Amino acid sequence: MATSKPKKTVRIASGRKRARQDVKLNAANTALRSKFRTVIKNVQKAVVAGDKSRAAELFKLAEPVIDSIADKGLFHKNKAARSKSRLSASIKALSA
Repeated sequence: MATSKPKKTVRIASGRKRARQDVKLNAANTALRSKFRTVIKNVQKAVVAGDKSRAAELFKLAEPVIDSIADKGLFHKNKAARSKSRLSASIKALSA
């Protein structure tokens, strides 16, 4: 997925530092984005399996992860709210 771009050589010290920081931030953001997707998929799998108690349990674990990612600014707060709302609605639909 990730394409490897040719590295630019930066001459200015502040630019070199920025490039070093970008590598670390990119790795951290990628890990958080992956964690976000994983917790959502776990809840969705439990919903598809029809296990309401397991889905509710996983949803309680997913909520703080989703909120923390929105707080860090990785995703917009509305996207986080929308994700939680959809997951909650799918869990509630299991009882009907």
